[in-house]
Formats: sequence, structure tokens, C-alpha cells
Amino acid sequence: MHRRNFLISGSIITGGYTILNPAIGFTKSLLPVMNEEADPYSLFKDPPSSYRPFVRWWWNGDKVRKEELARELRLLKEAGIGGVEINPIKFPELADDMGIPSIRWLSSEWIDMLQFTFSEAKSLGLICDLLVGSGWPYGAEYLEGEERSQIMVIGVQKLEGPLDYEVSLFDLFKEADPLIYSPFPGREMEMKAVQLVPAQLSDIGEVKDLSDQIPKGVIKVKIPEGKYAIYALVHIHGFQEVINGAPGANGPSLNHYNEDAVKKYLDSMSQTIQHQIGPLSKHLRSFFTDSMELEGANWCSDMASEFKNRRGYDLMPYLPFILFRIGRMGSTVNPDYGVDLSAELNNKIQRIRYDFDLTISEIFKERFIKSYVDWCKENKVKSRVQAYGRDYLPLEGSFDIDIPECETWIKNGVGKDMGDAGYTQGAYTMINKYVSSAAHLKSKRLISCEQLTNIYTVFNVTLEICKVASDESIISGTTQPVFHGFGYSPADAPFPGWVRYGTFLNERNPWWPYFRKFVDYKARLSALLQQGDMFTDIALLPAIADTWSQYGAQNTPFPSVVYPEYQTLIWESIHKNGDGCDYISEGVIRDATIQNGYLQYGARKYHTIFLIKVSSLEQETAQKLFNFVLAGGRVFCMEVYPEKSPGYHHYQQRDLEVQSWVKKMKSFPERFILLNKPADNDFLQWYKEIQQKYSLIPYVHIDKPNQFISQVRYSLKNATVLFFINSNRNEGYKINISPAKEISSGKQGWVWDIASGERYMVNSGGNNIALDLGPADSRLLVFDNEKE
Repeated sequence: MHRRNFLISGSIITGGYTILNPAIGFTKSLLPVMNEEADPYSLFKDPPSSYRPFVRWWWNGDKVRKEELARELRLLKEAGIGGVEINPIKFPELADDMGIPSIRWLSSEWIDMLQFTFSEAKSLGLICDLLVGSGWPYGAEYLEGEERSQIMVIGVQKLEGPLDYEVSLFDLFKEADPLIYSPFPGREMEMKAVQLVPAQLSDIGEVKDLSDQIPKGVIKVKIPEGKYAIYALVHIHGFQEVINGAPGANGPSLNHYNEDAVKKYLDSMSQTIQHQIGPLSKHLRSFFTDSMELEGANWCSDMASEFKNRRGYDLMPYLPFILFRIGRMGSTVNPDYGVDLSAELNNKIQRIRYDFDLTISEIFKERFIKSYVDWCKENKVKSRVQAYGRDYLPLEGSFDIDIPECETWIKNGVGKDMGDAGYTQGAYTMINKYVSSAAHLKSKRLISCEQLTNIYTVFNVTLEICKVASDESIISGTTQPVFHGFGYSPADAPFPGWVRYGTFLNERNPWWPYFRKFVDYKARLSALLQQGDMFTDIALLPAIADTWSQYGAQNTPFPSVVYPEYQTLIWESIHKNGDGCDYISEGVIRDATIQNGYLQYGARKYHTIFLIKVSSLEQETAQKLFNFVLAGGRVFCMEVYPEKSPGYHHYQQRDLEVQSWVKKMKSFPERFILLNKPADNDFLQWYKEIQQKYSLIPYVHIDKPNQFISQVRYSLKNATVLFFINSNRNEGYKINISPAKEISSGKQGWVWDIASGERYMVNSGGNNIALDLGPADSRLLVFDNEKE
């Protein structure tokens, strides 16, 4: 859409590049709404509530009243919103609460407000989702002991001898205490081990154990000449507090690795509500779990024994050396915090670190995700989860979720900067492509996205910026937005009202009278795209095992480290050059079948796989890749060939097996190819040259690929959709595109105007189309059998 005229579709040039625009060259369609409800155009023209954007509805401090709840629901209905995510949250510290008291979460009065909201929403045709707990990650005041989150951390003091050294446990606790975002005041610290370690460590046998002095409360040691370090391994019980929890749902965070605690917490919430108002299935579309920001939680009472059972060896002698010093969000704050390890020992430690993070992710999936999904099913309500964080397997974490969700942020560079700095540039975050890819692999069309998330320029965001960010979200694979967020705020609250987080969605915003235009735009896109499947035939395998081994599992959506740093530029360049791709995992490769040169997983088929600087592969994965190459598939290896296996147990033999399969693949040099990354970091031109050199024929040829212009393709039953965006808010671009014959042959081309809902026939005898994309513009092309 043009920046200066949101409602008027920009020009389009077609057929031998004859200029066409809304005034000439189109056959304007005045078709009536068709009777068949599933007709894509009917849904596009007048989307029902289920396809319309939702809003995160902050119940600020749970200071809610029925009259105001009803007023705000009607306000949202008039704005074209299709549903609300009821989200209790701590009251904003700087807002004036006007003396209105809070209602305690899960109290009878709170449930009464919930029931009233359900009734009012239903009368308006609005859909309701409900946050589990309050804030994130959820917890409650009543949690005790093993029900509370736990973490193992290290404290390191570097010293130089000879020296008679004495240190109290208090000082060691203070050193180890992580500087997380939301520490729980009632946390309890337990010293598990104290060790004297040489500054240059070659073997675990060089470590001197001082743990027998722990009961004394003071550690005394004679440090020999040279450099050493005191290592303290500390177990913190109940270390994290719920971030911004409302009254009653604040306090310590839940231990997500404790299955009994998870089930008890979930059942307590559902049973308490349903005891008063009956089955929640009559009122809710889904239960919602927000960001799993566990601040590095990594422990439960049986973690050590589970590790030994799953990995085949004892974790505890190595645990202090695989841990990093962490800070907010559990992110590594000082990778050089401990002692230096020899190359041989470092290899061993990295392999054990991978095993530890893999064990954590497995336990989390079994005890939390499965329990949560089962609970939702028992209550006949869908599960909606932001299934990412340090504890989730990047793809498999979303596999079992009914409505997987990611998030798109508004940052200062949105619409201005799309350079080579990786995932920090676009509005979409690193995690969007993982979540949407997981949904595609499981044939899910409803891919939810927390959109317009904003803590930087809350009151300075224009609808144009909202549009650019939302368009980029579509390119990353999402199909329905949940706007972040609409704050419960009485009409007479002092300006600007009760603002917690997110873009300023409020009737006091000067652009609120025009907000409906943007909402309708988003609703039409959602209604159409959910009728089909995003088309991809290229797969990307990120270096997850290498990342976890070297840097630990990353806290997505904002990882401390992206390895390699250009990872996201690969998928972006593929789409900007007219192709489509998904992320896959080693598990997906192993579980896939191979047919006619394609790797097939469910309904997804890939003819090409990129290994993005993957050094570590399981031997079964390497064998499957060989079978893929043998059958005619193509594998590109970025910078390196796989050369080893991840993990520690029996790794020497497993490494040899990987190397053997790689050697066999090298005998097919035309289909197993090593690629260097571009020296100038111009991945856009780099991928275009790969297309030409290796005959990777895109489904839509773009003559002049541009950093700001991207596209996505959806396949419907009887139609193909191409959606193009220009993310530049200041510059327009003219590009020539040529859809493949499989898209355009025998089909009629249309422009579906997303703002108005009208459609315009493209009078063209050929399939050459020139798009004139103005600043912040977009264009929706549909190729179908409709001739009039």
C-alpha cells in the first residue's frame, strides 16, 4: 500500500510491461458474495471473526469492572477486532490507578468478571483466549519446595598463589547469584561443591575438591604458586519470580521440569474456574502460554539421574565447567568467566554441554509441553503457546501445539534498515521462521503471531510502521496477528491511560479512527492465507548442535548468539529471489521419506537442503542425507562439511560413521556441494548467482532482487497466491516478475485489493508482470480459474 494513500492500490504493470493502474487496464470485478462459505474470495472480502486480528487485552492489575469491560469489548468490536486474549498483568508502576482496588486472580469475584466477559464477548461475536496464570513464566504465591523453579549456577573467584586463602560461603553465594531480570526474594541457595581449579585445565583429574569444608561455612585452602580459581557450584531453589504477575498469580515461578507440579498448577486453575462457571470449552478458543522466559532454569530433583539414564554417564563431575555465567533472561554475560581449557578437554566439555541441553529440552517436552497439551484436550480447549526459549527444541517444541505462536517486534529500524546484520534488522524475530516452519511440517494453517510488540517507541508508531512490521510478519510465515496490546484503561483515567506494554492501541491515539482500515487489511490477508499452504521446496538445517555445544542453548526469540551470524540472511535471500524455504531439524530428516529426489515429511517436499555451517550431525542423519543425495536430491554445505557427531558417549566411533557417510556423499559432486559465504556479505546477489549456476528455478523470477522487497507463495485448492511487500518506508521500487508456468498457465491473474476487498482482472496475454511498489507498499496477486 502506498504510504500517502493507504486505501488506494498502487499501479501494476503487466503483459509485455504495458502500464496498468486502477484507472485503466483492469477489469473491475463487481461480483456478489458467493453462497459457498469456504469460497476464498468471499472470506477475503468479508472475513468472519475467527480470521480477524485478536488483541492482547491487558487486565492491568486486575482492576477490572463490568461496565468498563463491556465498553472496551464494544470498542474493539467497532475497530474490527475478532477476539481478545484475556491477559492479567501487574499494574503499571507509573499509572494512576484512581483508587480502584485489584481483584485477586482466581478469586470468586475475578471469576465473576471472567464469566461476564465471556457473555459480553459472545453477544458481540468476539472470541476469547485466556492466559494461563499471569505475567510470564507463570507461577503463584502458593507454590512450595520442588514446585518452584530451580537452577544450577557457578561462582568463580580467580586467584594467584602462593596464597593462604579463606572465603565464606556467603561470599561464594554472592558471587554465584545470577543477575536475572526477576529474582524471587525467597530463593534459597545450597552449596553443592567447592573446587580449586588450575587456570589452565587439561584434565578433570587436576581439580581439587574442597567440598568437605562446606558444613563449616568457610573454605580454607593453600593455593600453590601460579594462577588458580575457586569454583562454587550452587543450587538455587525458587530462584525466579513471575515477571509482572497480577495479585494472586505473582510469587515464585513454576518448576516446568516437575510434571506433578505442572499438572497440579494447571488443574488448580481450570478446576477453580469451572467449579464456579462450568466448562470453559463453552467460552474459550484456547488457553495461552506466553514467553517461556525461564531465566536459565535448568534443574529438578532427578535431573542428574535422568541425564545418566539418557546419556549413559555421570554429569556431575563436569557440570561446573559446562555452565556459563548468566544474567538477564539466562543469557551468557561473560564467556571467559571460568578457567581456560585445553583443546582436548574443551572438545569434551562442549559435547557434554550439548548432552545437558538436549536432556533439559527432552524433559521439558515430556513434562511440560505434553502435560499442557493433554490438559487443554481434557478441557476441550485448544492449546496456544509461544513455544520457544532456552528449553524448547526449536522446531519440535511447536509440533504438538494446536496454535503455535511467534512474535514480531517494532524497533527503530523497521521500514528503514534491512542490511546484513541478521535477525536484528527486520520486524520479525529469529524465532518466526522456526515456528512457521514447524507449523508447515505439521500441516497447520493457523500460525499465530504476537504483533506490534514494542518497548522502544510506544507513542511514536504510525499505522504505516504497523503495516510494514505486519507485512514482514506475513513473509516470515504467520497467518493471524494478536496485536500487542490493548490495555484495560477506564475512559476517565488520566492521559495516556493505563499503558503496560506494546504499541499504543487506545482510542486516545490520534490514528484510532483509521485503525479499522488496518485491521480489515490484516483480516483479509489472514482469511485468504489460512485457506492454503505456504509453498516451500527448499529446506534449511541450522547448526543447532554446534551452537548448543559452543554457546549453550539460546534464549530465543532474542538469542545471545546466532551461529553462524548470517543464518537468517539465508532464508531472507531465498524469498527475496523468488523461492520459498522452511527450517528443518535432524529429527525431521531422520523421520522423512525419500521419493523421486525429494525429502518428504508429511505433506512437505524439498528438493534442496542447505546445511548452514553444520559441523555436527548424528550418524543416522548423515546416512539419510546420503540416501537423499543418492536418489537425486541436492545438499549445499555452507563453509564446512559435517565432520563429527554431537554429544559425548562413544563419540569417536560415531564421528567415524559421520565422516564415512560424508565421504560417500562427496562422490556426487554435482549434488553434494560446498559453498563459501559471500566475502562482501551480499547474500541477496550470492543466492541469485547460486540459482543461475545450479539451475535452481524459482517459482517467480524477480529481475532485480532488492533488500526491501520480499514475497511468499500460498497454494490453495484452485488458486495460487503471490504476496509481495516493500518494507522501505521512504523509497519505492519497480520490479519485473515472471511467475512460473505452473502458477500462471491456464489461469487468470487478478489483483486482490487488500484494503477495499475488491478484485481487478489483469488483462494480460503473457506472464510478465511489472510491479510498481511504492513506499511501505504491498501487492496481492491471485491466479485462479475465475474468468469474469
